[in-house]
Amino acid sequence: MGIGWQQILIFALIALLLFGSARLPTLMRDMGRSLNEFKRGVKDSTKPDNDDE
Repeated sequence: MGIGWQQILIFALIALLLFGSARLPTLMRDMGRSLNEFKRGVKDSTKPDNDDE
């Protein structure tokens, strides 16, 4: 049911064809940074606020 190495390889080849080899590293880096910011935002929003005291 999970994603296998064949599906990952097909996805990588399609991404390479769509974006080209020069732009792909920059695209992946930006996507990783966005994911980290999203995780940080979710983590910060679940912290309880202690402003009520």
